[in-house]
Amino acid sequence: MLFSLTNPQIALLMMGLFLFMVLLGFPIAFTLLAMGVAFGYFAYFDWTKMDSIFDNRIFDLVVQNTYSVMDNHVLTAVPLFLFMGYLVERAGIVAKLFYAIRLASHKLPASMAVAALVTCTLFSTATGIIGAVVTLMGLLAWPAMIKAGYDKKFASGIICAGGCLGILIPPSIMLIVYAVIAQLSPLRLFAAAMLPGLLLAGFYIIYAITLAIIKPEIAPKPKAEEIPPSAVIIKEVLVSFLPLFGLIILVLGTILGGFATPAEAAGVGAFGSLVMAYFYKTLTWKSFKESVFLTAKTSAMIMWLFIGSWTFASVFSYLGGHEVFEQFFNGLQLETWQFLLITQIIIFLLGWPLEWTEILIIFVPIFLPLLAQFGVDPYLFAMLIALNLQTSFLTPPMAMSAYYLKGVQSKNVELMDIFKGIMPFLGIVILAMVIMYNFPGLALWLPVALFGPA
Repeated sequence: MLFSLTNPQIALLMMGLFLFMVLLGFPIAFTLLAMGVAFGYFAYFDWTKMDSIFDNRIFDLVVQNTYSVMDNHVLTAVPLFLFMGYLVERAGIVAKLFYAIRLASHKLPASMAVAALVTCTLFSTATGIIGAVVTLMGLLAWPAMIKAGYDKKFASGIICAGGCLGILIPPSIMLIVYAVIAQLSPLRLFAAAMLPGLLLAGFYIIYAITLAIIKPEIAPKPKAEEIPPSAVIIKEVLVSFLPLFGLIILVLGTILGGFATPAEAAGVGAFGSLVMAYFYKTLTWKSFKESVFLTAKTSAMIMWLFIGSWTFASVFSYLGGHEVFEQFFNGLQLETWQFLLITQIIIFLLGWPLEWTEILIIFVPIFLPLLAQFGVDPYLFAMLIALNLQTSFLTPPMAMSAYYLKGVQSKNVELMDIFKGIMPFLGIVILAMVIMYNFPGLALWLPVALFGPA
């Protein structure tokens, strides 16, 4: 039966089996590698040129892909940024930051929600790990908001939405991975993501403040006796906010200014986080060891995903799988907006069963060759993808950010309350995507201003 199928049909069978295996719960990286090797062995099989059963091009391809991942200079930034984020998380710096911003914003409606969103935004620049941000803020900010009388649904939406900003706001791990996949400049990607990321965070803050004005009962103002003197507030801001903010500006400034590559800036950030933890007296052997271990674990996962997905994608392309999709889109005779709408819907749906890494590495390359044909700027497409991937973390019933929060507050909030709190923020993300499409300069102006035309 298998031998009666054409190569493109086998490629589609390969893709279908992969999705089926993932839904069954098999490890994605090794599933990709196993299926790439299995179907690749069949695709490259030629008994007239084989001295033994192991004399097959697929094994050479796996070795070449492994070496390419190890030799990729852009990917060097991944473990360094991960280490920076994990160390900041475990050194207690974020807790100090949240407290300082909470005090400084006490006169604003929904001041604790604003503080949580600003903290998430700043913390997102230190780590692109969604689970880490949501989990930490779920332990730190969510109980504080509930204790202050905040509505559970509102507080849950704030934490889950704010925790997803790390996908978009640079230096994002996602953008580094995307740069490698699409062969784009990570510097231009970081620049393109700055305004959209800040815009989305601003929309979240405006929504929180507006809702608190309309419904003050969901976000009570802090009591006067809870607010320390102005001198204490200024001291907390200077001690807690400025050092981390300065480190972020240093890292992003060197990248966007063209003074350092992402890998070099990540090294500066990793070293700076060590120095901050030392001066805050929160640098312990335990936190350092945990940060190193988690960095190695997450980096290894990402690298194996690259090896597996590149092997899978190479075989899929060799069998003609990409041509099937290209012919499909060409046959529809779509306009640019229709092409973008269909691709974003596909990415949105894939976000339910798959992580952002698998979506980027496996499915985005299918669409990349079509961008020039439909006249879509690759950096604009990247920003739409980055925004869209946030919806995968916010869309019930597979909203992973909700499950992260539920995991740390299992006895204090119902999952349905979290889902209800998330929905307005999901709408805000979709609104941001529409604005991005209609005003592409939000993503394209800064890269040109900093680095000139591409």
